[in-house]
Amino acid sequence: MKKLYGALFTLSMIWGTSFLFIKLLVNELGPWGVVFWRCFFGTVTLLLILFFFKKQDVSHLRLINLPWIPLVFVALFNNVLPFGLIAMSEMNISSSLASVINATTPIWTIVIGSIFFMVPIRGKQWIGVFVGFIGILLLLNLDFVSLMNENFVGAGTMLAATFCYGLGAQLARKYLIHLPVIIVSTTTLFMSMIISFPFMLVSNHTKGYSGFSIEIFLSLIGLGVFGSGLAYLFYYFMVKEGSAEFASLVTYIVPITAMIWGFLLLDEHISANMVIGLLFVFAGVYLSSAKANKKRAINSSIVQE
Repeated sequence: MKKLYGALFTLSMIWGTSFLFIKLLVNELGPWGVVFWRCFFGTVTLLLILFFFKKQDVSHLRLINLPWIPLVFVALFNNVLPFGLIAMSEMNISSSLASVINATTPIWTIVIGSIFFMVPIRGKQWIGVFVGFIGILLLLNLDFVSLMNENFVGAGTMLAATFCYGLGAQLARKYLIHLPVIIVSTTTLFMSMIISFPFMLVSNHTKGYSGFSIEIFLSLIGLGVFGSGLAYLFYYFMVKEGSAEFASLVTYIVPITAMIWGFLLLDEHISANMVIGLLFVFAGVYLSSAKANKKRAINSSIVQE
């Protein structure tokens, strides 16, 4: 049990720092530079894991034809667009607020599944969705004067990222359920790296290795190698050795660790609205997904942080 809690703590710290690293990187590399280099380091890490620890999955590829079109769409909606939108949002809002809004992803997944994929939703889940959206309104602190200020635009961009995550999860669940998770993760990260490369080139934020400071390089290692690579091992260790419900606890802890990192290292302010809104989001996520089974948890969590 100590190993399980150790994995939970480690994964929460890794995914919590991802928002911190994005904040440190985005002004230097630009949103699309962050996406490309994150996917690059994540792809290299997962390839090493695949060939050294998951050889049975590599041999499995010889027996199947990969569904390339669904993989491209999952790469777009689970990696390219949300990674870029998160980076854009953190140009306007704190990493702490971004992490709290990111916690709404399970709610969007349920709503999108019901509307577009005919996934049945129980009454209790609808209550959870409603409570979660109250939390979103509290987080946005909406008023007519601030509808178009930077905070609202940044929060709206972050919400768009969580919507993409929800759509990507449903696409993966519907079309990629028969594939090993590490194959999906590695393939979609590689595709995302290719797709984001031209966007980085035209964004005037192109930097090679020689242009990276130590701070930038270490942040990329933290975001790509750990946040998009090694985190996979911790998550699925918890699913296998514990349960999907135990692994889902990370959804609740990541915003807390992200807020702590932002407060300690970036001197970010933690408002009462953020705390209250986060509690409503937590309640909504719990009510809407409390009885998710192990299979659903695996298929809906390709790489989300």
